[in-house]
Order: sequence, then C-alpha cells, then structure tokens
Amino acid sequence: MTYLESISNKLYEQKVDKKTLEKWQSLIQKLQTLDSAIISYSGGVDSTFLAYVASLVMAERSCAIYINTGLDPVYQKNLAKQWAIRAGFCFRILEYPLLQNPQFVKNPPNRCYICKLSMLNLLQDFAKDNQYKVILEGQNADDLNDYRPGRQAVIETGTLSPLAEVGLAKTEIRILSRILNLPVWDLPSSPCLATRFPYNNLITEEGLQRVQSAEQFLTKLGFRNIRVRMHQDLARIEVDSEEIVELINNKEEVVSFFNDIGFLYISVDLKGYRQGSLNEGVKNEHNIL
Repeated sequence: MTYLESISNKLYEQKVDKKTLEKWQSLIQKLQTLDSAIISYSGGVDSTFLAYVASLVMAERSCAIYINTGLDPVYQKNLAKQWAIRAGFCFRILEYPLLQNPQFVKNPPNRCYICKLSMLNLLQDFAKDNQYKVILEGQNADDLNDYRPGRQAVIETGTLSPLAEVGLAKTEIRILSRILNLPVWDLPSSPCLATRFPYNNLITEEGLQRVQSAEQFLTKLGFRNIRVRMHQDLARIEVDSEEIVELINNKEEVVSFFNDIGFLYISVDLKGYRQGSLNEGVKNEHNIL
C-alpha cells in the first residue's frame, strides 16, 4: 500500500462524506497528470492544503512559493515558513513590494487583478528559470461565488486552480486538513490587508500599519474573525455576530486604542463579519451573484 493509499483509507475510516472523498480522489488524479509544479502559497488553509497534497503526489517536483508583497500582517511570512517545515514540503520566498506599483496603490475595483497578474508573472519567471512546468493556486469552489477580478489573471496566465476545479469547498478543505494533521486547518481566513480599503481609496504604508495594529489589538482581546475596514478616518469593525455585544462591552478600550493609532471615528458593523463586504456594491453593479 502506498502512502497516498493509506491516507485515502484514513479519510474513509474517519467517515468523510462520500462526495468529499470523490473530490479528494479527483484532486489526486489531477495532480498525478502533472510533471512538476510550483504553488502560489500564502500560508493559509487552502494553499497549505494544496502545497501539502502536491508534495505527496510530486515530492521534490513541487515547491510552494510565498511572495512577500508587504501587504500581509508582519507575522504571516514566518508562520507560512513554519507551516511548510511542519508539513514537510519545499518552500521558497520571493520579494515583490506591491506598494511600488502605482496602479495597485490607486486601488481600483480590479486591484486584485493587478496584484494577481503581477504575482503570477513573477511565478512564471521563477518556474521557467527552475524548470517547473505549471503554476497552481489555491482558490476553492466557494471563491467562485465572490467578486474575484484576480480570477481573470489566473485564466490569462494559464494557472491551474485544482481545488476549485474538483469542487472542493472551504469546509471540506478544513475537514481534510484536520484529518491530515495540518496545523492550519482551523485558521481564520486572512486575505491581504489591501482588502480593508474601499475601492479608489489610496493604499498607503501608514494605512496598512493602522489596520494591522487595530486587528492585532482586537485579536488580543479574544476576537477571532476580524476585519477593520478603513473608511479614511472611520474604522468599521466586523466581528462574528455573536461577538458584537462583547465588542461593545469593550468599547472604552477599543475607542481609546483606535483613537491613539489615528482613527477619529469607530463604528461596529451590525451585520457582523462576512467575507468580502467591500465587494457587495461591486457585485450589484456587475450583477455578480
């Protein structure tokens, strides 16, 4: 019995849903058709899962690449390295300061396309120089329902999205990651800090630092799913709906800290935390469901 077969048996023994098991097998089969690959790696749940499974299938013929853009929380790069070491897959870091890209800094609605295309072009150069055949990235099936202009860059560059292609949703990836003992299985989603800025508001180093400090402060207070959306001098805080009361109970500490780091006004979003809240108006404008 091969190691991959033993893992599949383990998933079966853990009574993983039949449809999820079928998607797992489809993912393995898809990766087995590839000669070699690099994986666009962020250290999050999806890309860690993909990098790990790719390493099981392709071994040294796969490598996870973390691009340090300056837009992730400062701890993210070190965590990504730790996850890679613990999971045992190849890992490299490339530097690409996106704040030096004037198109990106303007923060248009296709900001994610500008970012994604720049990063995938960098990965294409790396792949060519190091004899890797394809590039993989970690979008899942759920991501296809959100406003994702970066998806166009994936299509244009011929990058593969195997998790989305086999229909694996976020919940399924978390279940599989837990059984595979990947340390990130219950990690909250944490897209880059640029997603905290409404479109057409300039992205600045000062703004990124302010948002990062605010979210780290809320994390220390015990909140888990957090977004601090920066509407110029106003902070719009999103936490899970069931934690809104707790946030208000801490209002004096929150207001004091947020004022100290430069916010004049502090608001709580009564809808609670939700993925891509700044895309809601864009979805309606483009009739994206």
